[in-house]
Amino acid sequence: MTTYSGPATLVLVDGARVAGVASLRTNDRGDLLGWTGSFRPDHVSDELRSATDGLELELPDEGTGKVGVTGMRRLLATQVLLSLVGRGPAPF
Repeated sequence: MTTYSGPATLVLVDGARVAGVASLRTNDRGDLLGWTGSFRPDHVSDELRSATDGLELELPDEGTGKVGVTGMRRLLATQVLLSLVGRGPAPF
């Protein structure tokens, strides 16, 4: 299993960029290949709340990967945590 935890940018379908922190890991068990993780945005918008698929996650070393949002939960009054599933090769 490979992991990444640190700064990331989520690029929405309309091109809007959302800075935040990602925690990602690869799934290397049996036939389960791919990667998953979470993303905690610095700021929450209505566009981000409605985002589901067709998104891209950029890491500081210029690695990028396509992602879908599988869930969202509130952490504090102004913070949310998005659950992500990778689409294709992991960017880390």
